[in-house]
Amino acid sequence: MIPYPALHASHGGIWIADAEGTRPVGRGEAIRVAADTPVILLNAPLIGQRLGYAELSGLDLLELYAFLHPARFAVPTPAGLARAVDLSAPERDEDVAAFLREATAALLAVPEGDWAEREGAWSAVQSLTRLRWPWAPVIGPRLAKPRTDERWLFSRLPEWEEDAPRPAPRTVSLQPGEAEERLAKLTGGGAEERPGQRAYAAAATAAFEPRVMRDAPNLVLAEAGTGIGKTLGYLAPASLWSERAGGAVWISTFTKALQRQLAQETTRLYPDPVLRRERVVTRKGRENYLCLLNLEDALQGGFAGRAAVLAHLVARWAAYSADGDMVGGDLPGWLPTLFRRNGPAALTDRRGECVYAGCPHYRKCFIERAARASAQADIVIANHALVMVNAARGREVATRPTRYVFDEGHHLFDAADSMFGVALTGSETIELRRWILGPEAGGRGRRRGLQARLSDVASYDDAGAQAISDAVHAAHGLAADGWLGRLAEGQPFGPVEHLLAAVRGLTYARAEQPGDAGYGLETELAEPTPALIEAAAPAAAALDALVRPLTALGRRLEAVLAEAPDWLDTAARARVEGAIASIGWRAETVAAWLALLARIGGPADGDFVDWLAVDRVEGREYDIGLHRRWLDPTRPFAEIVLKPAHGALVTSATLTGGGDWSVAEARTGAPHLARAPARFEATSPFDYPNRAEVLVVTDVKRGDAGALANAYARLIVAAGGGTLGLFTAIRRLRAVHGRIADRLAREGLALHAQHVDPIDTGTLVDIFRDDPAASLLGTDALRDGVDVPGDSLRMVVMEGVPWPKPTVLHAARKLAGGGTAYDDRIVRARLAQAFGRLIRRADDRGAFVMLSAAMPSRLLTAFPPGVAIVRVTLDEAVARVAERLSTQARIGHEAPAPLETP
Repeated sequence: MIPYPALHASHGGIWIADAEGTRPVGRGEAIRVAADTPVILLNAPLIGQRLGYAELSGLDLLELYAFLHPARFAVPTPAGLARAVDLSAPERDEDVAAFLREATAALLAVPEGDWAEREGAWSAVQSLTRLRWPWAPVIGPRLAKPRTDERWLFSRLPEWEEDAPRPAPRTVSLQPGEAEERLAKLTGGGAEERPGQRAYAAAATAAFEPRVMRDAPNLVLAEAGTGIGKTLGYLAPASLWSERAGGAVWISTFTKALQRQLAQETTRLYPDPVLRRERVVTRKGRENYLCLLNLEDALQGGFAGRAAVLAHLVARWAAYSADGDMVGGDLPGWLPTLFRRNGPAALTDRRGECVYAGCPHYRKCFIERAARASAQADIVIANHALVMVNAARGREVATRPTRYVFDEGHHLFDAADSMFGVALTGSETIELRRWILGPEAGGRGRRRGLQARLSDVASYDDAGAQAISDAVHAAHGLAADGWLGRLAEGQPFGPVEHLLAAVRGLTYARAEQPGDAGYGLETELAEPTPALIEAAAPAAAALDALVRPLTALGRRLEAVLAEAPDWLDTAARARVEGAIASIGWRAETVAAWLALLARIGGPADGDFVDWLAVDRVEGREYDIGLHRRWLDPTRPFAEIVLKPAHGALVTSATLTGGGDWSVAEARTGAPHLARAPARFEATSPFDYPNRAEVLVVTDVKRGDAGALANAYARLIVAAGGGTLGLFTAIRRLRAVHGRIADRLAREGLALHAQHVDPIDTGTLVDIFRDDPAASLLGTDALRDGVDVPGDSLRMVVMEGVPWPKPTVLHAARKLAGGGTAYDDRIVRARLAQAFGRLIRRADDRGAFVMLSAAMPSRLLTAFPPGVAIVRVTLDEAVARVAERLSTQARIGHEAPAPLETP
């Protein structure tokens, strides 16, 4: 018998279950019981939020599951947990509390059976007992002490091995028809004939032909509608080329969801899991992977309290993880969200402080293992940001890819915009200060400054030591801890803080409006005040005093490599190369800051857009600074990524964004290449006219939160859930959620929300996908990155036309890009992406609802041809949704409503 009660709270009520049964309770009693007695919970932060008791803690079953089954995912809901522990799921909310006790018994029985993750558990519980983890006294007695010493994490992990450098890819040509033959093998015998997919594979082959001119890659732009089968379509020629040329093809995506999907699709290429791990590698940025040195520090006292508990659960996971990826890998996305502190970020290398071969865990490092594996792989699944970072400042020059596939290619413009932008802000400068100086004023943790990290390799002569000393001295001119408070009090310290104070003053003077909502402020960098001009000169001098020693230190380390002293073995050389890359990145950043400061009081540069900003959330300032973006960020993308490549395929279901090919070319960098791209287009095979309709609701008043919430509630009830609600503002999302969550719960319909529920976005989508009666509210991330086929997503509701935010940057690009036509292109692309969430396979059905009477007819070309588009009242929309989505048999037999003429 389980001696603890279980507590469950939802928008439909609160229940407590104990040995005597289940009873409903009020909020006050639930909080009292939870405060006085250890209670069994499922996702304590979520239950605490529903109770209005942020400090709620107890025996969280998700933590127990993560301890017993590290690197195994379970949907963090009663139904998901039931499947994970092989129990029947509770059918009603009031049954959940009793089920939690039953699930507890099932999990506590795991050590008694054939338990695959037994190794390391006993040792971990000893440490967790000292940390007073609530589950430790419960699970501890059930774990038998090993007869022999357990191999602890750092000895259990395998070491990677050095491989001989890979030769450059051979020059090969794929013959006509070969890609189609490989595609037939991948799809398997008896598969449905897809002419569009075959044509797509043939067109994609052109990206793998030999290059005929320097700086002119074979660029193929391919728009393939949902359902064409793009993934296998480009994997066919990519795998053929890789096998014959002996080179790697890098497939780049924008979302982690597509990375996971691609990894699954490669099982068709390499069914043998051992061979697949060798031939297919998923790569992400360094900040995604667990740093073993940071973990060791956390386990040895660097973390305290709940953060220390997280560290031990992560250590359990690391011993069984396939790749050490903490963001989108096999670490359950819900695990870090159970801990309120920012512990996960401290367990990765987010600050670029890696010492490479100087680390005692270097030979076991997840990051280094992934880098070496990708150098020998045939297919590397990466993301747009990593591809651009590696091309701009990566260490892996010898293994730089010559062939790329950019899936989700419509996001290349935004990814390049972020990658090649410059931000001289308080948060950026303080991070640089910490990277150089290390902990100040008694700071904790293993972080070390430049002196501690590099003194042994840089002091090969006096020049290196002097460069470090000069950099440390100059870093004191950067913003320091407490800078925001000093600026608010009018007491800046040092040249950079004085610059930020002038930026803050000018931004408030020009950007703040009466009745301002408390969100971010910005103003263009034009006609600067004397105060800003006067502050810029000392700040530029301070930054110049910093960039000079950093540059000198980088050159000194390059000399160390060239002179190759006796102690510089392969591992030490890797350490020096890593330090050179890291220092070079910082030096380039400071140089870009100096270029931005030169703009103050000087002439504008037509290639860039510059502005000042005060970043705020609900009135609270969190950053201040100057920003610079390329007017056309595809220029550096084409120069740094595309031109050195031999071939690239850029593909998406919405590459033209509802416009023409000139839009696709402009947003992928094609105009900056000497050779024109090849084009390919294949429309979706789905029967959109009979499987979907677009309803434009005309009587929901803009700005009326009550009317908007009522519309969402009625539509979701009519559809029986299965709704993705998309918002253009977090504030309105929260307002709608707060008004309708309880109402939907009374109808038995769960409602989840991004920016409301304390759950990461990926897990929210998993929860949504798992329950056909659930609905999910969210913003841009859900509009572009959700793949939920089947009944779980049968209606998309947008609260308004997704106009671009009127920022300084957008205004400049709008002026250069054709005015209103530029806005229209962006909106059509967003509408096309949102509609694309609705029909993901041939038997899907659904309704797309736009709650905006002001929806311009000219934008309706964003939707597939033939789809019924009608303007209706809310009552009519509710009736049509109920009719369309309640009886599947009617789908395909009704005549569509007349099309509105765009």
